[in-house]
Amino acid sequence: MKSAKYFSATWCGPCKQFKPIMEELSDEGYDIEFIDGDENRQMAIDANIRSIPTTLIMDGDKEVSRIVGVKSKQEMIKELS
Repeated sequence: MKSAKYFSATWCGPCKQFKPIMEELSDEGYDIEFIDGDENRQMAIDANIRSIPTTLIMDGDKEVSRIVGVKSKQEMIKELS
């Protein structure tokens, strides 16, 4: 199973819509790392995050997909499977 690095910020409107979906997936056992782009600015710069929310789909240490914006729960399950 793949993992995800979810970059967001507390002030971001779309993030407020999307974060509950990501939290639900995390509660269901999906491996999701929640990263506040403001608090972890260098990590966001290193990952070349240009807008939020951005979710990096990882296979081990390798980025295999990048999702910018909000997706449905079903779309995210498909990406993480």
